[in-house]
Amino acid sequence: MARANDFALNFGIDQQLATLSPDSAWNPDIESGLAILRSRQSLKKRMVTRWMAAGAAVAAMGVFLAAFPQPRVLAHRCIDCSVALWQGLSTAPPAARDALIPAAKREAAPDFRLSDAAGNPVALSNLKGKVVLLNFWATWCGGCQVEIPWFMEFQNKYRSTGLAVVGISTDDDGWKSVRPYLKEKKLNYTIAIDDGTAGKLYKLDSMPMTILIDRDGKVAASHVGLVSKNSYRAEIESLLKK
Repeated sequence: MARANDFALNFGIDQQLATLSPDSAWNPDIESGLAILRSRQSLKKRMVTRWMAAGAAVAAMGVFLAAFPQPRVLAHRCIDCSVALWQGLSTAPPAARDALIPAAKREAAPDFRLSDAAGNPVALSNLKGKVVLLNFWATWCGGCQVEIPWFMEFQNKYRSTGLAVVGISTDDDGWKSVRPYLKEKKLNYTIAIDDGTAGKLYKLDSMPMTILIDRDGKVAASHVGLVSKNSYRAEIESLLKK
């Protein structure tokens, strides 16, 4: 391989020299060439150092997660969330994201009974006749933080025409993390804490996960990962018209 590289380099130099005329005023800039060479060598060393540091960090995280099972589960869900965020920002065709399940093929959304921050009951069955945007989220979920302001906007804009936004938090410490978050962000829609039942009913395995439920209480769309704001808006408006 080294001989092949040397041959290619020498061949390139010969080609450049062949273009010079006898009276050319060309002079090699040795200092400039050395500066470029030193810069490239320095860059290569920095890249090697960064890769070594990244490898060490991954190895250390692996040891930590192996020693503590609960953080290992949390980290897995965080990774799922990061992947979902990346996929949601991809340039997928909008038409593919705006498609709703045909009405004849929709299935009843599982009912659940939880409580909000004031202890009031939160049940899907109490929202029949409305279009429900049901969002599973957590305070540590990056993709969720992107979507929440959209859902607040939707709640303000479409509440009067029949939309109800419901957020179900999956934070392990429940209201301890969620109450301060609600106070800081001033969420304008219903929030409940999952007790383990709602997530199972909807087969939650990564976040964010958002289900759109039509006025008849049937699942019209289910999105895992970050979906564009315009796609949500189109689906909501379509369901509200029916």
